[in-house]
Amino acid sequence: MVGWLALRSGAAESALVTREWAVDGVVRKALVQVPAAAQQPTGAAAPVVFAFHGHGGGMVQAARSFRVHSLWPEAVVVYMQGLPTKGMTDPEGKLPGWQKSPGDYADRDLKFFDAVFSTLKKENQVNAKRVFSMGHSNGGQFTYLLWAMRGDVFAAMAPSAAAPGLGWFEKLEPKPALHVAGTHDELVKFAVQERTMNVVKKLNHCAAEGEAWAQVGPITGTLYRATGGTPFVSLIYPGTHKYPAEAPALIVRFFKEQTAP
Repeated sequence: MVGWLALRSGAAESALVTREWAVDGVVRKALVQVPAAAQQPTGAAAPVVFAFHGHGGGMVQAARSFRVHSLWPEAVVVYMQGLPTKGMTDPEGKLPGWQKSPGDYADRDLKFFDAVFSTLKKENQVNAKRVFSMGHSNGGQFTYLLWAMRGDVFAAMAPSAAAPGLGWFEKLEPKPALHVAGTHDELVKFAVQERTMNVVKKLNHCAAEGEAWAQVGPITGTLYRATGGTPFVSLIYPGTHKYPAEAPALIVRFFKEQTAP
């Protein structure tokens, strides 16, 4: 089934199409933007951005928070909808979210991603060297899981307020990455995220010292260069678990700078 939803962002209004997939007998949904040029048989191959809401969020909320479809109208943008999932603040699993580890919930969300990406490649002109993932909180953790389990698909990743699960961090391969973290995060403690960022910098063979990359509002962006072409950027802000409004534009900037080898 296909429908549409208009989301206003400033003076511009972007139309997102609601798509459905049957995955293991369950109907899954996503909001999708496909630029007109990418829909043409001879059109320009478009970059692809997958954006994942946090636990308790949804695809509409993600579209309004991340705004990637407005910030990068030339890209295919996908806001996928999670299913009821147990979480730190939802032990009964009544609210939507994403699997946290390989095999969790029979890999329902990895299968959902596979189905969506397969459809995009069949129906549109997509640039296989410019596929990206971002997500906040549980969505950020799922972005790390995609990095571990589907890493060969992506050119770069941008999780926020998240850390990989124990036991599968070693599955990550070097890849350009950006991590958004609040120093007063009350759910995913900054110390945990800081350890994650340090491991990623080591994984990516980054320089020990960073350099100024961006200063936007309360966010300080630091770039750690890597000789192997796998840089890391930290976006640190003096905030809580709440997603900072300034982050999406910086993530899009980072993604635009990355292309898979």
